[in-house]
Amino acid sequence: MVNNDRIVPIQKLDWLSVVGTVMKLNNTSFSVAAASDVDGNFAVTASGAAGNILANQPLKSLDFSSGVTSATVYFVAAFDFVGFSKNGTACTLSGTVKKDGVTLYKGVLSSSTVTVTEMTPSLA
Repeated sequence: MVNNDRIVPIQKLDWLSVVGTVMKLNNTSFSVAAASDVDGNFAVTASGAAGNILANQPLKSLDFSSGVTSATVYFVAAFDFVGFSKNGTACTLSGTVKKDGVTLYKGVLSSSTVTVTEMTPSLA
């Protein structure tokens, strides 16, 4: 609902939905990954390049199937973030992840290494 100052407040969208909206506005194709449980454990089952993936809740862990050769995952790390794995084997994590439940990251899988880049701007 528009208020007297003609401001449309955010009432329906959460942070990850806003990220998805911005990606759509920028014509970035992506799929939304749903966690397999309430804790934030994800699995990506694909063959070849999995493309861009947006995790729909804070990510605790994500396991890529053995057929996934590359992928880019946009995620917020859960407070108990564990990391990424490929076919059950832990991936090497390149970069730093703050387990704060709000900072947006981009994780790029290449071979068995996931390179993580912080996407949320912050003051230095």
